[in-house]
Amino acid sequence: MARRDTDMTQGEIWRHFVRFSVPLAIGLLFQQLYNTVDSVVVGQYVGKEALAAVGSTGSIINMLIGLFNGLSVGAGVVISQSFGSHDMPRLRRAVHTTVAVTFVLCAVATALGLCIVRPMLQMMQTPDDVMGEASRYLTIYFAGISGLLVYNMGSAILRAVGDSRRPLYFLVFSALTNTLLDLLFVIVFRLGVAGVALATIIAQGLSAVLVLATLTREKGDYGIRWKQLGISREELKQVFNVGAPSAVQQALTSFSNVFVQSYINAFGSAGMAGWSGYNKLDAFLTVPVMAIAQASTTFVGQNWGARKPERARQGVRLALLLAVGCTIVLTILMLLFARPLMGLFSNEADVIDYGVRYIQLITPFYVTICFNQIFGGALRGIGNARGPMLIMLGSFVVFRQIYLYVTHLLGLGFVAVALAYPMGWVVCSSCLTITYLRSPLYHANRRLERAGRGQKGIGNER
Repeated sequence: MARRDTDMTQGEIWRHFVRFSVPLAIGLLFQQLYNTVDSVVVGQYVGKEALAAVGSTGSIINMLIGLFNGLSVGAGVVISQSFGSHDMPRLRRAVHTTVAVTFVLCAVATALGLCIVRPMLQMMQTPDDVMGEASRYLTIYFAGISGLLVYNMGSAILRAVGDSRRPLYFLVFSALTNTLLDLLFVIVFRLGVAGVALATIIAQGLSAVLVLATLTREKGDYGIRWKQLGISREELKQVFNVGAPSAVQQALTSFSNVFVQSYINAFGSAGMAGWSGYNKLDAFLTVPVMAIAQASTTFVGQNWGARKPERARQGVRLALLLAVGCTIVLTILMLLFARPLMGLFSNEADVIDYGVRYIQLITPFYVTICFNQIFGGALRGIGNARGPMLIMLGSFVVFRQIYLYVTHLLGLGFVAVALAYPMGWVVCSSCLTITYLRSPLYHANRRLERAGRGQKGIGNER
């Protein structure tokens, strides 16, 4: 069988980034099709209340997914470092520990998700005309959340060893399945919001089956051997040392966004629907930087494990340049075609007007996201997840909530609410840039490198 993993400690850096990032970006695009197709279908065939219901639940879903997906972040770092250092016993222990713990967390996530549906919707002051549909969508989604968690776990294992292609294939299949089921359940069977929720969990369940089957058949040391399934304390500790801060950061940021959503909800169902459409476009716009940031984490993890810090730094610099370039191009396109893009989600003028205003106010700031995502990903690659966590919590939770509270007291209205996200990005990127420039990754062996560039093993691998 042809090898599908990639040793990123050797060879041309830009080739590794292209080969890893492009399939990952395509995969993320298809992943965004899940909720985007859901929103387009309900917006066009059900109504703006249904669109508002599906779109307004995103922060609640992301809160729970982020909490449990910290495991996949931590596992990816531990596995990539083990793979880069060729420590195969550690690699096998990390894989089987990750799989075993994921199954336990699936049961916890399902139970917790079903319990928080009504309280969270009430907390973000969901309007009465949206409450019923939103509750129905979340209940069905959380009942089938295990499929998504298992898929994310399996994909993290494959990506940590440099294989971003097979996760892409599974996402393409799953997204197409979701699209077909959306159309069938909503247009033919007229199940409304419940139909798009069912389509999503069925598609995610199938992707989980595919990734488990692939890892079971994998002959490499990162394949699943079911008789060896168990929990290694040492590997579990390492996974959680990296994954727990990421989990806390993602969960609390999404929890904070529940309160941001409450400010959006004050503009009524049209404002909520416009925000929903904008958020789906936002997810597509950030795909390149997210893919490149994930590639950066894997690249840095492998090279840090192989004790090649200068090569890791070269990868970070290249990642930042790629992310900024792609983001600038996409931002210009988004601004030029804002109105027709919003027209995909609704035919109602007030919904489109709200969405266009969000785009015009927020998208000019997207280039700042590149800095916090690339530098945050690089720091996690060397095992420092606590620093990015604290900075992101301070920027996306504490600062953002203070900003919204103060602007609300001052009565600054729509523009101030829309700018809450960009202001958090600016603060976060500034702090993470400083943190990266002070990190061991940035300073490791720099005196030696300045004294003798070209020595074997430092920055000359091609």
